[in-house]
Amino acid sequence: MQNRAKRSQSHFYNHSLALLTDLYQLTMCYGYWKAGLENRESVFHLFFRKRPFHGGFTVAAGLDTVIEYLENFHFDASDLTYLASLCGADNLPLFEPAFFDFLAQMQFTCHLDAIAEGNVVFPYEPLVRIQGPLIQCQLLESSLLNLINFPTLIATKAARMCIAAGGDPVLEFGLRRAQGIDGALTASRAAYIGGCDSTSNVLAGKLFGIPVRGTHAHSWIMVFDDELEAFQKYAEYLPNNCVFLVDTYDSLEGVKKAIIVGNWLKKQGKKFLGIRLDSGDLTYLSIKSREMLDAAGFYDAVIIASNDLDETIISELKREGAQINVWGVGTNLVTSSSQPALDGVYKLSAIRDPGGTWKYKLKLSEQMVKVSNPGILQVKRFMDQGSYIADAVYDVNLGLNCNSIIIDPLDSTRQKILNSNWESRDLLVPIFRSGKLVYNPPSLHTIRSTTQKELALFHSSIKRFINPHAYPVGMEKTLYELKVNLIKNIRNQVSYATDISN
Repeated sequence: MQNRAKRSQSHFYNHSLALLTDLYQLTMCYGYWKAGLENRESVFHLFFRKRPFHGGFTVAAGLDTVIEYLENFHFDASDLTYLASLCGADNLPLFEPAFFDFLAQMQFTCHLDAIAEGNVVFPYEPLVRIQGPLIQCQLLESSLLNLINFPTLIATKAARMCIAAGGDPVLEFGLRRAQGIDGALTASRAAYIGGCDSTSNVLAGKLFGIPVRGTHAHSWIMVFDDELEAFQKYAEYLPNNCVFLVDTYDSLEGVKKAIIVGNWLKKQGKKFLGIRLDSGDLTYLSIKSREMLDAAGFYDAVIIASNDLDETIISELKREGAQINVWGVGTNLVTSSSQPALDGVYKLSAIRDPGGTWKYKLKLSEQMVKVSNPGILQVKRFMDQGSYIADAVYDVNLGLNCNSIIIDPLDSTRQKILNSNWESRDLLVPIFRSGKLVYNPPSLHTIRSTTQKELALFHSSIKRFINPHAYPVGMEKTLYELKVNLIKNIRNQVSYATDISN
């Protein structure tokens, strides 16, 4: 596989990450092992319940890291030594030594299907489906959620900012505000998937091949006796990278000095690339700066804006007529400050003894929004006249008929009949089979292109920031009815048990 050599270079850690999990995953797995259930076959799905940012779409990301994690999944000697040191409330070992022998020999043998990165996804659609031995599927819950939730959130946030920018380049430079090394690298990669053109994060550029951009900070200006000298020295030393930060003292005065140095660059046969505004009234300053640059003949010099931008601010600046060509986004993107987490969950949906009949499962709740879906699920996306029009969540064993009906799982009165003439495709694709990678991961640049192509196929109404249209996603009718019957059966059993206890 062509991309494997390149991907292996991006592996940030050189030791086992099997303990990237919550303790309760291990205690449950120990219980399964003690009960002889470790090889019972199970199906789990990873999905999210609510649209992030109250928006109309979400961009899937993180699969590449999942692949790398699973290819290297194992418990090494240091992991087992650490687990042996854990004690329970009685100060005795939590696990017995034979369990460590089991973990040491365990290899990843599951089937895993997933929605490829860059695809647009919606609540209750499984982003990942994993099928295999119960103990393996259970152990992977926390790590898979960790590896999928955050990048999906950031890719979505980046896509929203790029939509607001209306085709203008968007630069991600959130390294200094990101949540640690992992947060910074993950955010840079996910932001690129979402549509950002480049990053300031040089390590992300090295590991992932993302274009890197950047010139100088305020400190460069402050080191010299005056702003003009600072610009001049920078131009002398890096004449092919001259974007001047003009707001250290006075933005418009800074533009005047940048133009002086720009004329010097022109005489040297070099190009004055532009200026950056990082404070003040960005609409007013960009308009005035544009007038000054144009008057000096620098029509193609860009104006870059930064200063805690997000999609709402960018949209407002565009509406006001700001003359900004490039948008620098940092804190509000890489920390996803308006919503710091995607509510991704991972739920058991089917289980059976080896070679036996599947028993479909669901998690019940007083809140319908928290009731999980049973079955072995797939998502089919339908297209008509060049646009996506509906998604159907269906069970692979129950199938999907040509003219099936899909039902909103939270409102059974919202239904849609699928037309057999519509084009369609399944979104979940095979990634691993019996623990072996069968998927050729595309390059990061291809994934970024996929995001743009996929977003373009949805109606603009789902991309609105205020009251976006709810894209039709529903459960195939037979699956929905199976779910309702399971809910009734569980509630009847609970009611019966309550009556007996009384």
